[in-house]
Amino acid sequence: MTRPHRSTAARPTAARRGRDRRARVILPPPGAPRVDGERRPSTAVVGGGIAGLAAATALAERGVAVTLYEARPYLGGRVGGRPVELKDGTPATMSRGFHAFFRQYYNLRGLLRRTDPALDRLTPLPDYPLRHSDGLHDSFRHVPRTPPWSALAFAALSPSFPLRDLPRIDAAAALPLLDVRVPEVYERLDAVSAHDFLDAVRFPASARHLAFEVFSRSFFADPRLLSAAEMALMFHIYFLGSSEGLLFDVPNAPFPTALWEPLAALLARHGADLRTSTPVEHVEPLDDGGYAVATDRDERRHDTVVLALDAAGLRALVDRSGRLGDTPWRERVARLRNAPPFLVSRLWLDRPVAPDRPGFLGTSGY
Repeated sequence: MTRPHRSTAARPTAARRGRDRRARVILPPPGAPRVDGERRPSTAVVGGGIAGLAAATALAERGVAVTLYEARPYLGGRVGGRPVELKDGTPATMSRGFHAFFRQYYNLRGLLRRTDPALDRLTPLPDYPLRHSDGLHDSFRHVPRTPPWSALAFAALSPSFPLRDLPRIDAAAALPLLDVRVPEVYERLDAVSAHDFLDAVRFPASARHLAFEVFSRSFFADPRLLSAAEMALMFHIYFLGSSEGLLFDVPNAPFPTALWEPLAALLARHGADLRTSTPVEHVEPLDDGGYAVATDRDERRHDTVVLALDAAGLRALVDRSGRLGDTPWRERVARLRNAPPFLVSRLWLDRPVAPDRPGFLGTSGY
């Protein structure tokens, strides 16, 4: 998890405007709040998804001359969107997928507050229903938000946790779900799949489908491939790690309009150069300590570089940049794996959706 950072543009309490009173801001090491001097240091941020936009914003606010490179014509990465025209000529936005803004995403919400202090562009959904093909139905609407009552109440209220199956659970094997520490959880469980871990715990099959495989679906990963460490961390974040609960907000307009275009305008006001439709071909370390960033248009020198790419993009760029980094780092990058492919379907309807349908529905077993 990334650490909440303190912005010169926001009070220290801004990052903790959530419900959880135990949330705390971890401040950076002491230093000047902004860059001072005759020449502003420059940085290239490669990748315009959430990570790249967060890095670019934090640096630009502190006086760094930022150039952001994004291969696509739009910002936001996997939470981006592009304009399309429907068959009848109506303009619309094609987004890449659904994204839930859970209230314990303090860093992300802090980033969005740069242009929307009250988060008015997010709207809360009243429930997070989950349905299995055999008829089981779970809901988070009435689950208390304070741990450990959140996890205990979910188990007590959920039809997917049959009481007759609970004594079968191996409590000792399940302890990693209750004591999650990073990076220790990865040292213990990263080599075990979520599927095998739940088998070892003897977790009820119905509860596994609705309470745990939702995490693997969030990663677009088969439970047999998802790391048990990732699953344990997700369980901790959502069930035991905060008092924000399991409900979430969604943007009330297409992602570009609600989220990324206002942030792009903020970056421009800070003097950042946003270069969309500009894939980086390679990054070359220079003798003076800087870096040459080459595209199909030109080559520019920067003092530092931030690589905010997905696994496939990072591997490809590092492979094309033969002098970048040392051997152990390049080997770690080469070992990064892609998430499996997934399909996003978008349907534009010619009439309102039935008002009793939930705004979000998770399914399993279909």
